[in-house]
Formats: sequence, structure tokens, C-alpha cells
Amino acid sequence: MEGIVPILKPPAMSSSDAVVDVRKLYDTKRVGHLGTLDPEAAGVLPVCVGRAVRLFDYLVDKHKEYVAEIAFGIATDSQDAQGEVIRRSDQIVMRTELEAVLPHFLGDIEQVAPMYSALKYNGKKLYDLARAGVQIPEKRRPVCIDRLELGEQTGENRFLLTIGCTRGTYIRTLCADIGDAIGVPAHMAFLLRTTSGDFTLDHSYTIAELKEHKEHGTLGQTLISCEEALRFLPMHALAADRKKPTLNGLETTVRGAQDGTVRLYADGTFLGIGVIENGSARLTVNLYSETI
Repeated sequence: MEGIVPILKPPAMSSSDAVVDVRKLYDTKRVGHLGTLDPEAAGVLPVCVGRAVRLFDYLVDKHKEYVAEIAFGIATDSQDAQGEVIRRSDQIVMRTELEAVLPHFLGDIEQVAPMYSALKYNGKKLYDLARAGVQIPEKRRPVCIDRLELGEQTGENRFLLTIGCTRGTYIRTLCADIGDAIGVPAHMAFLLRTTSGDFTLDHSYTIAELKEHKEHGTLGQTLISCEEALRFLPMHALAADRKKPTLNGLETTVRGAQDGTVRLYADGTFLGIGVIENGSARLTVNLYSETI
């Protein structure tokens, strides 16, 4: 079995814990997730099984969507509810104040990576350095937020935000920065990832549901095929007699095709990911599932 299974990760489970569970369920060591979710966050965690791990570079950069709860009045060192309190305020934030600052965070912005993150500095993860009290220079990174909508108010100084963004966006940093823009300390109280690329919450599985599928012999039905996961790439069909040469790594001359990354087919069969360049096509990721 191979493909991508969207996991519905609950709070308190780490992304690596989910990978360990999937390894056991599908009885394979070749497993990897497509983008870490913080342990206390919940939501969609796509996990690649078998040869699907080869698709990491093609799927990991896809658009993400979240629902986050922002809480005003407290700032923490980790920018979420699990951190130590570093600032407090009794000021009440009105809905109109929040609506006024949100447009400033739309589009291309720059974030300072939080110290409690998995980014590395001199080979060491920032959260390990933070726990050791080591101070390092700020690590800034560009991100793009294309959706930022204010939802319902969940309590005093608490609101829901719907966020659409690029890979690498720190939602807890966004919440802290929104608080700074208003002048009231804030942190992220809860985070739910609803979409990761084409993988959605509605079509994700809990680990318990996967165990039930395994007991009933239907575990294979939970996997999205490599071909289906790559539907966003254009398709290019080669002549039937080029199937075997292409699978053996030989380049194939093509006419009238635009340069770029494609799904390659020959004789009506999906071969894998190919690159067309200067009138030639070559297979770069072999996903052919039959013997030649």
C-alpha cells in the first residue's frame, strides 16, 4: 500500500507520534508527514506512505488554512496557551478594534520566528536553545497571508480567526503581532488546521478510524493515490513505445510541449513525475507500480 492518508491529529499528539502510528498500521517504515503541526494544535496532517514519501517536495509547499482562537490580555513566551506568562493587561479589545488592524496583515508580510519553534540555529533547534536560556539573533522569514477573516467572539477578549496562508506561517506569531498592533498583549489559545493543500478536514481520519479500517481489511481505501495527489500538475502523454525507455531513465523527444514539471503517461499508464525541457522529457520520480 502506498499513497497519502490525511490524519485528523488531536491536541496533545505530536506530528512524529502520528507518523509512528501510521508506520505500525500500514506496516511500513517509509512514512513521512507533510508539514508539522504543533503538539497542542489539531487538524489535517497529511502523511505519505510508501513511495509517496518521494512527493514531499511537490506537496509540502501547498496552501494552508486554519481556524485560530486569539486571546487578548495575556502574552506568553511561546505565543500560545502552553507558555509562561510574560505580560498582562486588563484592557478589553472591541470587535471594531480587531477589524481595523486585520487588513494590515494581509498579503506579503515578514514574521520573526518564535524561539519556541523547530527552526535551527547553528544546528540546534530554537526551542532547545530557548529552554537553555540562550539568546540568538532574530530569524525573519517572508510569508503570505491571503485570507484573514474575523469570526465569532467566543468570550471576553477572545475571537475566532480564519486564516489562509503559505507554508511556514506561524499563526501564534500572527496572533501575538495582532495584539502588538492593537496595543494589548495576546496569544493563540487554540489552533485547528482545516486544509493542507488539497487535503481537508472532512476527508481526514483519526487513528482510531484507521484501526477500524485495518480490522475490517479496508485500510487501503483510506489512501489517496500518488497520481490523484498530483492532479494539480499538467498531464503529458508519451508515445506507447516510449514507456520502457522512459522508465529506464532515457530521455524522450517531445514536440510542442511547454517546459515544466508534469505527470508523465505512456500507453495510458501513469509513470510518475517528469520534467520537460528544451524539447525533451525525462522521468524524475518513478511511480510506476508494475514490473516491466
